[in-house]
Amino acid sequence: MRVVATIEARMRSTRLPGKVLMPILGKPILELMIERLRRVPKIDAIVIATSDDPSNDPIEKLANHLGVGCYRGSEDDVLDRVLQAAQSVDGDLIVELTADCPLIDPQLTTETIDAFLAAKVDYAANCLREPYPNGLDVQVFPTAILEEVARLTNDPADHEHVSLYIYEHPERFRILHVAAGPPEASHLRLTVDTAEDFALVTRIFEALYPDDPAFGLPEIVALFLRQPELRDLNARILQKPVR
Repeated sequence: MRVVATIEARMRSTRLPGKVLMPILGKPILELMIERLRRVPKIDAIVIATSDDPSNDPIEKLANHLGVGCYRGSEDDVLDRVLQAAQSVDGDLIVELTADCPLIDPQLTTETIDAFLAAKVDYAANCLREPYPNGLDVQVFPTAILEEVARLTNDPADHEHVSLYIYEHPERFRILHVAAGPPEASHLRLTVDTAEDFALVTRIFEALYPDDPAFGLPEIVALFLRQPELRDLNARILQKPVR
């Protein structure tokens, strides 16, 4: 089974345009994320799923520079874009990720893939139940399941949020919930959706990356215990609802 990590990325983000190429320690956050994913042994290929809008040309240029795949498709139909991105590199199993998660934890990603492979399920995720910090989301499902979803629904929400139809229909799909971290991590917001989020993630990388580029959630939690004021940087930011 060929395991492919797809990263949804585009420059025209609503709340923080261009965020995926904003630099931390001299590297775009998308590059930092790819660097971390390369530490996941079971991932056979990484492909960026972006749109054919000209604004995303710099994303394709970065992908070429880093030697990862880049598929360009619909701006609005993200489901189709991710499906075709996986198919473009002959992926059998999709590890669905978004480019606003540069702190993605290689260990948690590995555990979610392993949990899927060990169980007879259609979908495994670490982001549907507490405790998990927003920004370390990993969702795993076969390409064949996403092909099925594409045939089953024309709902715009389902095509914007790739795996929404899967986890909203547990009567049809076998779903596995994977734990993602200790309780003290459950309320951390580690995604990059706003300038406040970017400020926090920058502080985390600046504190941990120079000494240990492979740092993960345990080191992040320890940092927050030492510097609880970090929570204040994006404490007022609310996650946009899916529906």
